[in-house]
Amino acid sequence: MENPFQNFFKKTETSVIGIDIGSSALKVVQLRKKKGKAVLETYGELALGTYGGVTVGQAVSLPTDKLAEAVVDLLREAKVTTGNAGVSIPFRSSLVSLIEMPVSDERQLKEMIPIEARKYIPVPISEVTLDWWVIPKEESQDLDFIQKDEEHSLAQVAPSSNGPAAASGSWIGPLGGGSNNEKKPDHPDPPAAKKTEVLVVSIHNEVLTNFNNTVIKAGLKTSFFEIEMFSATRSLLSQETTPVMIFDMGAASTKIYIMDRGIIRSSHIINKGSQDLTISISKSLGVPIDKAEKIKRALGSGELGEERSIFDTISVPIDFIFSEANSVLLNYQRKYSKTISKVILTGGGSSLHGFSELARANFQTDVMIGDPFAKVEAPAFLEEVLKATGVDFSVAVGIALRKLQELN
Repeated sequence: MENPFQNFFKKTETSVIGIDIGSSALKVVQLRKKKGKAVLETYGELALGTYGGVTVGQAVSLPTDKLAEAVVDLLREAKVTTGNAGVSIPFRSSLVSLIEMPVSDERQLKEMIPIEARKYIPVPISEVTLDWWVIPKEESQDLDFIQKDEEHSLAQVAPSSNGPAAASGSWIGPLGGGSNNEKKPDHPDPPAAKKTEVLVVSIHNEVLTNFNNTVIKAGLKTSFFEIEMFSATRSLLSQETTPVMIFDMGAASTKIYIMDRGIIRSSHIINKGSQDLTISISKSLGVPIDKAEKIKRALGSGELGEERSIFDTISVPIDFIFSEANSVLLNYQRKYSKTISKVILTGGGSSLHGFSELARANFQTDVMIGDPFAKVEAPAFLEEVLKATGVDFSVAVGIALRKLQELN
């Protein structure tokens, strides 16, 4: 793999890397701090399929040794010059809940939240690492404060993650006051208890242990792990004041995040992704998976004949994905009486030819392709290349940006 940056940059102590461990590929982005700005030094991507005996583009679950081997290979191929890293944790390995609790001081919340979290976590609370963040009331929110405070991180270093699918919900605790039959008629109703929203994140300790072992075996040092949705939103959003939906289509799944004023208000996993399109093509045309993957990537390029029939073949999984994503969007709009102002596409599946046009037709709102590299400085001649590859690197860029903030 050629490194386009090798003649432009020298090794520096202000360099950091963000590593995105996806279901079908690894991505790395190396940044350095220069005069308060993030400068791109190198980046790279490596398919994991060959390490697990499947084809490129297919999701695979690797043991720690194999995953560490792949990380080392990627860092070497991308000519990474630092081991100072931040690492993402897949959204599917976490449980994220938006819960509502009586207003309390921080000390009381620390005691109450683990108790209430048991209602959402399907394993003993002792087996997970828990993190939480109180969401400021909208009328008093300050966007700069929200974005700064989010860096405190939901899902920091220690062990953390579990949960095959992320959950988003709310809970209203028992507020006292019996039934109407029990109240004396001459007594007024007690005032309603004030509540606050809390974003709670849990990650199974075993998952964090496995990720930590991978980092150690790869010879890296890291001060935190972070759930991928926080990394992606950091790199893709600026200071939007209206609700935005991020549509992240990976190989094994499609993740949906709805952000409002810097806060993740809703999250959802759709258990279909770009590999489902490949499988549909393979079955329909009777061709091997690797050939079906090449056909999928060539769709819309003018290189294939019979494109209409191939598009018809993949319409079933695509329609399912868009239908579920639309349900999340509409449910949010009904619940909060707010309109999603735009949808941002990211993830490798979103880079297929014509996918953004399909998204516009299905969501009937403004749709844009994510450009995480817009937040970093890079050589001008790479501008178009980075725009084209950006949808693959939103998590890695977001992780590296956070890591860069640790440097003084």
